[in-house]
Amino acid sequence: MTSTTEHPTLTSPAPEADLGLLSPVRAGTPVAAAVGDTAWLQAMLDAEAGLARAQARLGTVPAGAARVITEAAHAELLDTVAVARAARETANPVVGLVAAFTAVVARRDPAAAEYVHRGSTSQDVLDTGTMLVCREALGLIRADLGRTARALARLAAGHRDTPMTGRTLALHAVPTTFGLKAAGWRRLVLDAQERIERILREGLPVSLGGAAGTLAGYLEYAGPDRPADYDARLAAAYADELGLHIPKLPWHSLRTPVADIAATLALTTGALGKIAVDVQSLARTEVAELAEPPVAGRGASSAMPHKRNPVLSTLIRSAALQVPALASVVQQCMLAEDERSAGAWHAEWQPLREALRLAGGAAGCAAELAEGLVVRPERMRTNLELTGSQVVSERLAAVLAPRLGRAAAKALLTRASLEAELTERPLGEVLAPGLPDALSATAPADLLDPTRYTGAAGPLVQRELGSAPQEESR
Repeated sequence: MTSTTEHPTLTSPAPEADLGLLSPVRAGTPVAAAVGDTAWLQAMLDAEAGLARAQARLGTVPAGAARVITEAAHAELLDTVAVARAARETANPVVGLVAAFTAVVARRDPAAAEYVHRGSTSQDVLDTGTMLVCREALGLIRADLGRTARALARLAAGHRDTPMTGRTLALHAVPTTFGLKAAGWRRLVLDAQERIERILREGLPVSLGGAAGTLAGYLEYAGPDRPADYDARLAAAYADELGLHIPKLPWHSLRTPVADIAATLALTTGALGKIAVDVQSLARTEVAELAEPPVAGRGASSAMPHKRNPVLSTLIRSAALQVPALASVVQQCMLAEDERSAGAWHAEWQPLREALRLAGGAAGCAAELAEGLVVRPERMRTNLELTGSQVVSERLAAVLAPRLGRAAAKALLTRASLEAELTERPLGEVLAPGLPDALSATAPADLLDPTRYTGAAGPLVQRELGSAPQEESR
């Protein structure tokens, strides 16, 4: 029998809306809104309006028409779902957008509607809109990277000389400092930030090529009396109207701008992912050298009340694992045949959008993680002593080599380390009978203390931060 029980109606923007249910790293973030369908639609409308204003500046579109087009260029005046569904019939959203937008303009001024999309083509509008969307999203990502870098600088300075175990291939290697680790994280973040700044500074061009990259339609509509350099003037005016850059050439099938953005997003999430996996490893119960910021209710397990899971680093890592694959799709789209591609261009859109979403979400999580990271120097010291000074065997080898020979010194320390491990005795106790007399008295105090074998960690941190020594925080 069919149940007659009515279920409550859930309110949502549209059945197709992607709110991040399966991508929590970017759910509800500023970057998600900046690259959503409405934002992309608005960016394409801004591209249309900017084009009309640029043409008006050159006298090839009436100023009044450009003003009406600009005033009508608001995404809320269009049915986004209808435009999206119309794209199935034309393989891109611009054809449906132009038709719907022209109708909006015509209701305000039928004469102005004649100048919508004048001489343009779909790819000019979508690519220019893409650059506008990327500018907004990359600006948000850059701001969060700045927050992260500043927080990591504070950690590096405060823990410049806080000793901890350096680990290689998952095992204790030699001592290091948490300050050096934080400085290394910061360097990765700054590398990513610098690449984003370069793109924002010079890598976001308008798209202006017309049907096949010759600007023939723009030139024809401009009329026979146009200046000889009308194409260059139009590109300059268009870029100025939108605050983008002037392209060297039309780039319909020269996809460096988009590929560059995707590659930078992959590097960015990779940098943040490195921090995330380190935090996860150092936050393990048996390690417990770090902990994520304590926030009530965050990290709760559905089954185990005692757990507080490392949510921020988990979300960052999830993004870092996805973005390189998305970026690789965009990179493959550089294989765009002829003057405009049938499929390669179209394949860029969703991977690029998702890469922006994920990178933005990861950057926001990273800023919160770095600003609230809990550092436990006492636990670092405890773990540093787990091997009973075996962590400084490299130092002992270097000191003994001039006296015993390098091979003999290494053999002595290898045997002593193994015996110390098997007998659970301190390395110094096992090693003492085999030390030269000149070293026996000083070895326990000077050579076996791991806190005295951090090499150039402190100076490296200072040089990286470029500032005078600050009070260490332990």
